[in-house]
Amino acid sequence: MKRMNAKRIALLAATALAVLCGFMPAWGREGALRPPKYVFIFIGDGTSFPQKNAAELYKASAASPKDFEPAVLRAQNKISRNTGITTFKPASSRLVMNTFPVQGVSTTYSTNSLITDSSSSGTAIATGNKTRDGVVGMDADARVKFTSIAKIAKAKGKKVGIITSVSIDHATPASFYACQPNRNDYYEIAVQASATGFDYFAGGGFKQTRGKKGDQKDVFDLFVESGYTITRDRAGFDSLSRRDGKVVALNPVLDADEAMPYTLDRSPGEITLAEFVRKGIDLLDNDEGFFIMAEGGKVDWACHANDALSAILDVIAFDEAVEVAYEFYKRRPEDTLIVVTGDHETGGMAVGFAGTRYDTFLDRIGRQKGSYLAFNGILADIKRDRPNLSLDDILPVVSDFFGLELHPAGEVELLKKAAAEGDAAAIEKLSFALQPFEVDTIRKGLETTLIPPKKRPENEDAYFKDYGNYEPLTVALTHVLNNKAGIGWTTFSHTGLPSPVSAVGAGSEMFIGYYDNTDIFKKIMSIAY
Repeated sequence: MKRMNAKRIALLAATALAVLCGFMPAWGREGALRPPKYVFIFIGDGTSFPQKNAAELYKASAASPKDFEPAVLRAQNKISRNTGITTFKPASSRLVMNTFPVQGVSTTYSTNSLITDSSSSGTAIATGNKTRDGVVGMDADARVKFTSIAKIAKAKGKKVGIITSVSIDHATPASFYACQPNRNDYYEIAVQASATGFDYFAGGGFKQTRGKKGDQKDVFDLFVESGYTITRDRAGFDSLSRRDGKVVALNPVLDADEAMPYTLDRSPGEITLAEFVRKGIDLLDNDEGFFIMAEGGKVDWACHANDALSAILDVIAFDEAVEVAYEFYKRRPEDTLIVVTGDHETGGMAVGFAGTRYDTFLDRIGRQKGSYLAFNGILADIKRDRPNLSLDDILPVVSDFFGLELHPAGEVELLKKAAAEGDAAAIEKLSFALQPFEVDTIRKGLETTLIPPKKRPENEDAYFKDYGNYEPLTVALTHVLNNKAGIGWTTFSHTGLPSPVSAVGAGSEMFIGYYDNTDIFKKIMSIAY
């Protein structure tokens, strides 16, 4: 008998485990061990169990508010917790990724911290190697260059697509094509992107198109010289076809960081992450197969700012992109592998807050009209016109944007009386009524916001508990609204939570269990390459 190589042994072992767990692997049917031709990796930046759970519960509460109505009444002591008449149905709004047959968990630590950053975690997923926070595609000493799974796929004749809702030169996407000692070397990272020969870059733009000093050759010129077609608007994007060859496709609207706007702030005519994935499939599909990495990057940014609604809607947009790949999988189940994970958790998000005790009211955050960035813009305009802004000046704006209302004490008492009698309108108004301690929180945020940034207090209490590096008033308001919904936060940074892994398709059974983020690379390699 010929000796079996390590790859075949690993596949057979995974097959045996899958059979014991009730799965029949696609690549094991009829005795074949055929590797998948099409591989998708989806990475939700900053997305772990709390973000996925909150998004799913928000979808359910927004879609079927009556199913969640007993919680509102119970909060007013109208219905006892033990009556048994509640009819919550969060399972009615499952995220597509949560329906995948294989679910696993990965650890996320880097070589120098239990709490990773996106460059070290991205490198782990893309190359199977640990590194230090801040390093992209290299070892902790920034001496050894690692080869990413995307480069391996390209070398094996696959077409490759890199898609993200943030800038293409950001840490996570960069980990799949660049090797750089510092994740902030955006120009050098972008130059490496132009030299990869990858077939499709899409989503955000590039942060330093002419280098840190603005004196380097324009990155887009480098892409053109390398044979890329560049689109910057909807019409150009829609008209793309395989005849265009290699493509760089940018969203028509990009923010100051060259990222796509939050889903909450999207304007008509913009391109969604799901559309970028669908176009990528159309452009890359061929007999040899493809590799696509798609990142939902702004979940992380929203969680850094403790903005629950912006984060949740971007999780849902990310899941819609996953659904596009899943529809493709259903047409070619034996040839496709989809792996969905996160690089780390951000914000210490929790579905549960002391003020709402055992209840949550996630539909409440739906009152918010825009992201924290959108409110920052409104606030900046108001401050410019009225530098001595008072609480009375800002409350009407707060009411319009967040739905939070300050009622006179006498009116509050009347609302409480009406609510106790079951008046639904009164219950609704009370749920958004500002309590005295919440008004104090907003007042404190406003006072700090009116201080020039360089003169603001640098005490630990202000940073840890109040606003981090974000606009103080905006953070105060998102905290108040989020807390009313039953959502809490512990940090403005990352946390050490493990990341969920969801998988479906050929070889997906190997993702059952608990393992390190470097194993995601190793498992895909053993299955596909």
